[in-house]
Amino acid sequence: MFYCGGGVIAFINRVMTSEEAKIEIERLSRDLARYDRWYYVEAAPEISDAEYDVLYRQLEVLEGEFPQWLSTESPTQRVGGQPIEGFEQLAHRLPMLSIDDVFSREEVTAFFVRLQKLTGLQQLDLIVEPKIDGVAVCLIYVNGCLQNAATRGDGMEGDVVTSNVRTMQSVPLRLPEGSPELLEIRGEIYMPNEAFAELNRQRDEAGLAVFANPRNATAGSLKLLDPREVAKRPLEFLAHGFGAIEGLELASMNEFFELLKKLGIRGNQPLWRVHSLDEIFEKIEELDQLRHDLPYGTDGAVIKVNSLALQRELGATSRAPRWAAAFKFPPEQQQTLLKSITVQVGRTGVVTPVAELQPVLISGSTVARATLHNQDEIDRKDVRVGDTVVVEKAGEIIPAVVRVVKEKRPADSVPYVLFDVVGGKCPSCGEGIIREQGKVAWKCVNFFCPAKEVNQILQFASRKALDIDGIGESVAVKLVESGLAHAPLDLFSLTEDQLAALELDPAKMESGALSKPRRFGEKRAASVIQSLQKAISEKPLSRWIYSMGISQVGQSASREVSRLCEDFASLPDCEVIEMIRERGGREAWRKEHPYRHGKGFDSEQQRVENLQRHETYKARMVELDEVLAPYQVASELGGVAAGKLLVFLRSNRGQEVLARMAGLGICPKSDNYDPKPVDLEGGSEGLPLAGKTFVITGILSSPRDEFKRLIEEAGGKVTGALSKNTDYLLAGEGGGSKLVKAEKLGVEVISEEELGEMLGE
Repeated sequence: MFYCGGGVIAFINRVMTSEEAKIEIERLSRDLARYDRWYYVEAAPEISDAEYDVLYRQLEVLEGEFPQWLSTESPTQRVGGQPIEGFEQLAHRLPMLSIDDVFSREEVTAFFVRLQKLTGLQQLDLIVEPKIDGVAVCLIYVNGCLQNAATRGDGMEGDVVTSNVRTMQSVPLRLPEGSPELLEIRGEIYMPNEAFAELNRQRDEAGLAVFANPRNATAGSLKLLDPREVAKRPLEFLAHGFGAIEGLELASMNEFFELLKKLGIRGNQPLWRVHSLDEIFEKIEELDQLRHDLPYGTDGAVIKVNSLALQRELGATSRAPRWAAAFKFPPEQQQTLLKSITVQVGRTGVVTPVAELQPVLISGSTVARATLHNQDEIDRKDVRVGDTVVVEKAGEIIPAVVRVVKEKRPADSVPYVLFDVVGGKCPSCGEGIIREQGKVAWKCVNFFCPAKEVNQILQFASRKALDIDGIGESVAVKLVESGLAHAPLDLFSLTEDQLAALELDPAKMESGALSKPRRFGEKRAASVIQSLQKAISEKPLSRWIYSMGISQVGQSASREVSRLCEDFASLPDCEVIEMIRERGGREAWRKEHPYRHGKGFDSEQQRVENLQRHETYKARMVELDEVLAPYQVASELGGVAAGKLLVFLRSNRGQEVLARMAGLGICPKSDNYDPKPVDLEGGSEGLPLAGKTFVITGILSSPRDEFKRLIEEAGGKVTGALSKNTDYLLAGEGGGSKLVKAEKLGVEVISEEELGEMLGE
């Protein structure tokens, strides 16, 4: 159906019988489901993203031509259907009960002793596992197909969220052959910590309300009435139990978790099998240390009887099973004083209030500041300067003010109103701030706002960008205030004399005498000029792209762009980046041009035009997939990032940057140019780490970026997730769960010294 000839990709609509199409659709569906399992469940991808996209597009085209064979279990149906009017209720086949919480060693002991009495056994067979801080749901599979998904609700019936759950890649739509006739999987839907932090960052930047914690973000996402919007949220699923089951007999929870592995459903991990009270406490303490390295929030440890026969014998109360208990960890919260609220202006002009706190230790690190996000958040929590507040790390990552301890509030406190505090003006440039319709954040729209200029210079000079030694926040502020630099490229026009004379602190009275103003100085000025020259001559294209501070274009995306493009000047006209941008816009195109199955047309001509438009677009997407396949584009460079990059480079400001760089003789080159790694000869061949994949964990003697650079320069590749395809785990002090996973997958763990030996150092 697809072929490549003469360098041109063509889509051939050859005649295929209905039966042939059915067989091909079933084959593609099975293959894609298997690839989904290896990618999302086993964390060990079998094929590249580009290869997956080609197969996905083939299936999509076939289903469009033969809609009679389109199944609701097809991988193409995960994007979600039309918005639903509301949530129906589903009665649970078996009650979906909560687990009783226990909060102390004494209560855990009492639970253990009670089990001994009820069972007549002194030594018990128990399971200890993390208590996931998510939303409880059940997945109902009938004859191997996902039929329904529902929330716990009141335990007797819950909301049907099938359409939303179907969009989640970690939930299989069809189980392998031989699965039970009826299987009700119970578990938690959650949002990974890092994904939650990124979602809130994006919402903050867009001026939208942020989520209080990952669980709230998860619950809010599941309750969206438009599955297409749910598909954009980074939701995951972990199973920890089951309800109704027919066609299979299980004897223990251990057998259940083994079944999950066979079915390709992610089960709760880690699991410990224990037999005594001492072992229970040992594993609870181990989990308390380990949980900070887990990718999701955990608020306790679940202890439950392993034998299913004993579970049935022990039974349940009206609300909870007698065979399980959940030990809740003490909350990772501390009270501290909110000393003041400062106001920051970000790179996009969003005005953000920040709580300045009396430093306090939380989850192993000192917290002195916490974002208050926007005025709506301040009003909702009634936060005031001088309050004693409860602080936690939301999702174990972001310091956040949870609530105010009202009984400790000073009598003279007053409500905080950001607009009044700044006088309705940007604290950086003095221009008016606005609050756009539908947004919760105040924003400065002055293009020449110094805060934006300062932040752009800081991004440009940061260690991960061009690493300009000596350009910190205070220096960047003074450069903008003095008029010496209003844009990053202005730094290259500075002389040593100008920098040396830069006044950082004015003269002031000290002990009755006027002190000399503090200047930048000759030595530091020489260091800056040297760093700037080094940036021109040594810093690769990826660093320059990242230094521009383009929204959605982070380090990984910048590195991938530099693999595909040879130098900075060629970026605006790079056909590969343009194709990635176009391919990434498919969802927006579908929203703008909804496909209607023969309904809602005023004439037959309209129906035909609608169908032709979609067929032409599908063919174009297939063509793009075929053309891009040899480039093996990494997932870090998606359509949004590619689009943001091109919009910037083609804008007036972007063109000014390009012209200015050309005038300064700056044309950064790629240090990893390898657009078609399969087709190019040579490449990294002969380098000591050629073809080897690494993951880095733990605390090392230098920043991880330095080790990443060393590995990549030696021909290796560094990824963020361990899989069966990982060759080495470079581990420093600590390492957490990745060490455990490496052992399980058989990945070799190496030290810094061993890496040095491999590099010949």
